[in-house]
Amino acid sequence: MFAATAIKSTDKKTFYRELSGQLEALLAGESDPVANAANMSALIFEQVPDLNWAGFYFLRSPQELVLGPFQGTPACVRIAVGRGVCGTAVARRATQRVEDVHSFAGHIACDSASRSELVVPLLRAGEIFGVLDLDSPMPGRFDAEDQDGIELLAAIYIAASAPIIPGAQA
Repeated sequence: MFAATAIKSTDKKTFYRELSGQLEALLAGESDPVANAANMSALIFEQVPDLNWAGFYFLRSPQELVLGPFQGTPACVRIAVGRGVCGTAVARRATQRVEDVHSFAGHIACDSASRSELVVPLLRAGEIFGVLDLDSPMPGRFDAEDQDGIELLAAIYIAASAPIIPGAQA
């Protein structure tokens, strides 16, 4: 059975390298995308400091993301593509790193305590199927090293998980 080990490194590159090793071990031998998303959300929420939300939204139609597994307070269930930080990540097909969500036009306040956000689009064979979303109560919580580390974790999730069947429920 997998057991997370506390990561004591203060160097972010080392931290994310150790966290990626833990994620690979956690997902080894499992290909179910929902189970992997649930475990990955829990691992990130447990290990990455200063988060108040970590989870997934999956693209259920070309116009809409639907809430997937997460850790944190209850969240918005549906987000239109192009709306909020998550919908913008899908529309732009690029990671969104927002230092202050209150200055992000169209931000969706699912949790009023959130101040910064990092959203990584999940792509397989060039097609977006969802996003990995991290929120923090601290403004400016995420920097380029966090972005690189979380993008690496997203790549591990994609490689380990079978494709999500379009139209299937998460």
